[in-house]
Amino acid sequence: MSATVIAIDGPAASGKGTLARRLAEHLGCPHLDTGLLYRAVARVMMDRGIALSDAEAAASVAASLAPEQLDASRLRGVEMGEAASVVSVHEAVRNALLAWQRRFATQPGGAVLDGRDIGTVVCPEADVKLYVTASAEERARRRFREVSATGETTTFEAVLADILRRDARDADRAAAPMRAAPDARHLDTTALDADAAFAKALEIVESARS
Repeated sequence: MSATVIAIDGPAASGKGTLARRLAEHLGCPHLDTGLLYRAVARVMMDRGIALSDAEAAASVAASLAPEQLDASRLRGVEMGEAASVVSVHEAVRNALLAWQRRFATQPGGAVLDGRDIGTVVCPEADVKLYVTASAEERARRRFREVSATGETTTFEAVLADILRRDARDADRAAAPMRAAPDARHLDTTALDADAAFAKALEIVESARS
């Protein structure tokens, strides 16, 4: 079967990252969590003491981002998620990272990419497009459990407020706002565990590939 590009979009903690990783493993193709690119830009800026609101500096960091800076162990957590959401509103940052993402998607064996604008901007010609979502409260519960497991101190209320802020910022930004592609298949994971969500996602993918 020919190479397949799978674009998975959706808000924070919807389960899209877990689905993307499992689908890539199942299909034997590479996976890119595009959110790590924005988190890496934010991490570099924070390490250098640069304000996240500095669009010119953020674009410069994005243009010179190196693979070794995508160390997930330094890019997780509520703080980095919020920081990534701030730098992602800069159009110049998104433009600088667009070529990286498209190169990844055009690998001979196909690829799975997840983010906020994969099906609409990065890979509008993707073979399969999924828009994964869940209620804000359920997403906050998932993120709260995830963060608590790392030992980071926070509250459910703080996580929910962060989720809602990020949703609004991602949906309202001028550059590549978060939205489902017109031809994307919607998958609500609110009432689904990881295995059930994967089964439904795989069904959608296999149906599109057949």
